[in-house]
Amino acid sequence: MRAEITWLPLRAEYAPWTVAIPEPPEWATVVHVNTWLHSRFLPKNLPIVATIHHSIHDPALRPYKGWLRAAYHRRWIAPNERRVLKQAAHVTAVSNYAAEIAKQTLCKVPIQVVYNGIEIEAFQPGDPTRKPGEPFRLLYVGSWKALKGVDLLAPIMRELGDGFILHYTGGPMAEKNKANMPANMQDLGRLDKDGVIRAMQTSDALLFPSRSEGFSLVVIEAMACGLPVICTRGSSFAEAIRDGETGILCRHEDIADFVKAAKKLKSNRESYLAYARSAREFASSSFSIEFMVRAYSDIYHSLA
Repeated sequence: MRAEITWLPLRAEYAPWTVAIPEPPEWATVVHVNTWLHSRFLPKNLPIVATIHHSIHDPALRPYKGWLRAAYHRRWIAPNERRVLKQAAHVTAVSNYAAEIAKQTLCKVPIQVVYNGIEIEAFQPGDPTRKPGEPFRLLYVGSWKALKGVDLLAPIMRELGDGFILHYTGGPMAEKNKANMPANMQDLGRLDKDGVIRAMQTSDALLFPSRSEGFSLVVIEAMACGLPVICTRGSSFAEAIRDGETGILCRHEDIADFVKAAKKLKSNRESYLAYARSAREFASSSFSIEFMVRAYSDIYHSLA
């Protein structure tokens, strides 16, 4: 197998006519694209694999977009995605949830689910021992926006109190919210991959109250590091997390339910370690990058 990536400038998404159409290499037999790639750039004489990476057309997400972003998705991105999906020889999605939203809001074409994979060997558990009296260490990793449920973090931590601490990746975007945050929240700023791994290896659980995810890599990365995950019941989380085994799924917008889940993980060390072991085992057995590579390799060979 031979591969080459053609990078396009960002404006290719919203002003595609200003970007020259690249020519595929002579040896290419298959082209793999993101469904957001403008159909102008699709090669005419090669089979296309198109991957749906998101669930942004879910009507339930409208309140968290703002009118301009919502209009952009509805009037520009969605029509283009329909063209790409109809022209593709094979369509994949990163979760069953993403596939179902696409069928409901874009067009009904056959879609194969291929979960995103992670480097299991890079995301390793840290030292599970804890000092007596040390707070239970929660971690939030993600962009700072309402869709991710960041507005729920402060109320959750205020209810949890001194026995818990939350480290979060806020940075400049979180500055406006810090006046209303309790003392048990600490900003890690922006982290690179190694920084994320270190943060996971020194935490006890991932707190991720996102309202919707097409598929959340950070959840899989956290589980690979042996972290049980506390997140919202719904979207693709039910595919990534075994409720009561590798993490705890909480009711939508329910602060008390998130608080209860965190206290449950802290209250019984033996039970917590069972969650941690199961999280690592499930991530390793279901979401390794090798599984993803094998699935796409089979698709490429079938088309070529």
